[in-house]
Amino acid sequence: MNVPFCKFVALAALLMSATLARAETVQVAVAANFTKPMEAIAAEFEKDTGHKAQLSFGATGKFYAQIANGAPFDVFLAADDSTPMKMEEELLTVPGSRFTYAIGTLVLWSAREGYVDDKGEVLKKGEFKHLAIANPKTAPYGLAAIQALTRLGLLSALQPRFVQGENITQTYQFVATGNAELGFVALSQVFKEGKLSGGSAWLVPASLHDPIRQDAVLLAKARNNAAAKALMDYLKGEKAARVIESYGYGR
Repeated sequence: MNVPFCKFVALAALLMSATLARAETVQVAVAANFTKPMEAIAAEFEKDTGHKAQLSFGATGKFYAQIANGAPFDVFLAADDSTPMKMEEELLTVPGSRFTYAIGTLVLWSAREGYVDDKGEVLKKGEFKHLAIANPKTAPYGLAAIQALTRLGLLSALQPRFVQGENITQTYQFVATGNAELGFVALSQVFKEGKLSGGSAWLVPASLHDPIRQDAVLLAKARNNAAAKALMDYLKGEKAARVIESYGYGR
C-alpha cells in the first residue's frame, strides 16, 4: 500500500524530531595543536549524528588542572599520553576509554619563505632575535622542543632568545605575526592536504624528542552521556582518520 505523500512528510518530520530530541551536547577540551582538525571533525560529527560538540582549546596542562578541579568537560583530547594516564590513575576518567587519536609532529617554522632550511641549520647560525616556544610545563609540544634543543646541544645558547607562548596556538601567532622570526609549532598548524601552507619549515626528527602520542579520554562525569560516547567512537572512525591525516598527523 502506498503511503500518501502528506502522511509520509508527517512521518519524516516525526522521525526527525525524535532524533533531535535524543541529540545531546558534548563539552570537549582539546589540545590547542588540534584546533583545525577538530573543528572540521566536529562539523562532520554533528551532520552525521545530530550531536553537537562544544569545543574549548588550550594547553594540556591547564586543562588537566581545570578538570581535576571540577571543570564541566566530558571528553579530553590531550597533546600527550602521560596526562591522560595520570588522570586514569586519579579516577578522573572512564576505565578503558583512553586511546591514541593522533601522533603529532614538531616543526621549526618561519612565516618567511626560505628562512628555515630543511636541516634546521638556521638554529646553529643564530641569526635571529626571537625563537617562539610553547610553555614546556603545560604544552607537550613545548616540552618536545626543549628536548630537541637539548639533544642538539643548543638549549643554553638559545634560551635567552625564547618568546614563550601559553600554548601552541599563541606560539604560532608569535611567528605568524613576525614577533618571532621562527618558532617550534605543530605541523598541523602549517600543513594542509600534503603541503606546507606558507613560509618555510624543518620537520624536527622524531629521534630528537619523545613521541608526541596524543590520547583521548572519556571523563568520569560523562559515563552516561550519549554524545560523549558517540564522539569517542567517531574519532576512531575512517572519516575522522582522513581529516587527521590531512593535517599531517600519524595514527
